[in-house]
Amino acid sequence: MKKEVKLDANGKRKFGMRDCLAYAAGDLGCNMSFALKGTMAIFWTQFMGMDLWYSLLLIIVQVWDAINDPLIGSLIDADKRKYKRNKFLQYIFIGSIGLIIGGACCFLPFPNAPVWAKFIIFIAGYVVWDAFYTIANVPYGSLLSLISTDVKDRASLSAWRSVGSIFGNMLPMVLLPFLIYDANNNLIGERVFFAALIMGAFGFLCFLFMIKNTEVRVDENITLNEETPKFNVFKAIGNFIKNRPAVGATVAAMGMFIGMQGATTAVTVIFQSYFKNVQISGIVQLFAMIPIVAFTPLARKMVAKYGKKELATFGSIVSVVAAAGLFIITPSNTGLDLILYVVFQLFYSLGLGIYSTVSWAMMGDAIDYNEWKTGTREEGTVYSLHSFFRKLAQGVGPALILVVMVALGYDGKMQGNQLWEVAINMRYLVAGTFLLSALLQFLGLGVIYNLDKKTLAKMNEELEAKKEVATPSEVVAEN
Repeated sequence: MKKEVKLDANGKRKFGMRDCLAYAAGDLGCNMSFALKGTMAIFWTQFMGMDLWYSLLLIIVQVWDAINDPLIGSLIDADKRKYKRNKFLQYIFIGSIGLIIGGACCFLPFPNAPVWAKFIIFIAGYVVWDAFYTIANVPYGSLLSLISTDVKDRASLSAWRSVGSIFGNMLPMVLLPFLIYDANNNLIGERVFFAALIMGAFGFLCFLFMIKNTEVRVDENITLNEETPKFNVFKAIGNFIKNRPAVGATVAAMGMFIGMQGATTAVTVIFQSYFKNVQISGIVQLFAMIPIVAFTPLARKMVAKYGKKELATFGSIVSVVAAAGLFIITPSNTGLDLILYVVFQLFYSLGLGIYSTVSWAMMGDAIDYNEWKTGTREEGTVYSLHSFFRKLAQGVGPALILVVMVALGYDGKMQGNQLWEVAINMRYLVAGTFLLSALLQFLGLGVIYNLDKKTLAKMNEELEAKKEVATPSEVVAEN
């Protein structure tokens, strides 16, 4: 006998674990493609032999990001066509198909090609990947604010998104070092290309699961008055700049990704040339994720008790202290050195985990804040600008860090055989990058973001009151 589906007052399926698992699957799908970005710098410096050229290429493609993210976000906001289920889910489906091959396009293995050809291969591959990733990721992030208006439900969705992100990073993090490096800690580039294809296909299956099991309970086309002006992308961007929660959450996210993405190449070099075992790098980073996994089930109750801003700010302080501890290096790389590195990584990840489990719920609140202050939601534009600055940190951060790495003696052609002095320099560079990351998180969460628990409750009450007085003629329902 088929189990009866429980409905809420609006005839929608009641929020529950099915929603959480579906939303987690969406981020798992995104990260099946995105997690490979951490391998990109090693691939293009050590296998393709680009070094500083790669830094220049990363900065160039950010011009495409500048056009790509806000453009697609504004197009989604301006799209008023009626879809069978929901326009966000439709865009996610289109993007997920493109990501099957988009990620692999960034790892076409032609190390003997001339430099000009490598430029074309990288830029074309990145543009294809980035376009499809944006088409999938921007509406996916915006979707959180449409699944539920309940603060605790959003905290659960944000926490489960972190779970999806964790597993999306965990699988390639642990498996790839064993698959793409040889016994001498050198990269085998051809294997990265085939791994990207497989991960793209698996990510597509995750997206399909999410689309099938997502219930949209909030009408994104609700208007608060009859004379809502025509959508204006420039006004929407201006609203974003004046949206303190969106700006604060974006600064914190940029800080997080400067640490996560900016330090990735230097971390790999540490395990190649300092600890002399690149294959354990994934296991060590997996161990550092334990606090994030442990905290996730507690997120809903902790948010209800303390508030998202308060909780995330505390997490950033923990990360600052732990990052400072990473500067401690024992003489001659003793076994104690690896233990200290792992322990401080563990506490750094704890602080990061506290923030990451509520980060997406904070962006959902920032979208509501935009509606509270301006009368329009503009999910796509708010989230796409947030996504743009995140990707700016993900691109420019690693590019600048790579320039510093080269200045400190890093030579991609030496692969896993960097000079000992260079390996030590990488240790300090990683510690400094993590410290900068944590300080930016504290600035964004503790100083700029202004939706504390009390203000958030007031905002939700006033928004709900406005929607209750809206007449039926003012609500444009979507099939």
